Amino acid sequence: MKATRGCRFSFHVTVVALAIAYIYFSTVFVFIDQWLGLWSSPGMLNAVLFSVVALFCIFNYALAIYTDPGRVPSSFVPDVEDPENTVQEIKRKGGNLRYCQKCSLYKPPRAHHCRVCNRCVLRMDHHCVWMNNCVGHANYKIFFIFVLYAVIACIYSLVLLVGSITIDSPKDDQQSEGSYRTVYIISGLLLVPLSLALSVFLGWHVHLILQNKTTIEYQEGVRAMWLAEKGGDVYSHPYDLGAYENLISVLGPKVFYWACPTTRHIGSGLRYRTPFDSSSTSR
Repeated sequence: MKATRGCRFSFHVTVVALAIAYIYFSTVFVFIDQWLGLWSSPGMLNAVLFSVVALFCIFNYALAIYTDPGRVPSSFVPDVEDPENTVQEIKRKGGNLRYCQKCSLYKPPRAHHCRVCNRCVLRMDHHCVWMNNCVGHANYKIFFIFVLYAVIACIYSLVLLVGSITIDSPKDDQQSEGSYRTVYIISGLLLVPLSLALSVFLGWHVHLILQNKTTIEYQEGVRAMWLAEKGGDVYSHPYDLGAYENLISVLGPKVFYWACPTTRHIGSGLRYRTPFDSSSTSR
């Protein structure tokens, strides 16, 4: 079941909200208006399309902030005798089952303690200061969809910015160009690095999804791979099910819902499929 948490304002969230608002209003009321004319047919079409993308972006951003990434139930105890649970995560030192001394709880597979949130998070990927929330089991797909729409919105806005500067517009006069010069400069300085950074970030998470890894697991896997090679062994990520199975485990089995923040398929987050399991779903 998806949990929600109370809103906690932060400086970083405020910056993101202001950036989204600035990009939206400058795109619709400056770039589109100066290039196509806001009330022309092409202008209205682009304004509607950009507004839809922006709305999806804002909705998923708010949902990622408000959605609890996943809490470890106080009653959770790993069942080491379960024949279907073939993989148990243990501590590096001592080989005991993973236990959080700060939360006084056993850690399910892929769970980690967040020092900022001061609790263990199911399938923790990272703590995102720009959301003032952890990215974990219950909100990872929502976070990914937000980044996707943010990339589309930034590139779309950048195209409209370039078009409004380089192509003759129906409102082409020196007075309007001079009055909006500051808007163009600020928007360019904002959109170019944002488009590049978010595109790289999106590509990175696509890479992680295809390997069924979190950011933490990737970092741990680099060390594990080095140690395995040093000992003459081959390291294999225990949750890698193959590219397609990895994809649907995060985005869901129905392709038509991949771009929607649906999370009914994710399960409880206390156990995940491995190549050694005979079952076909995570629980």
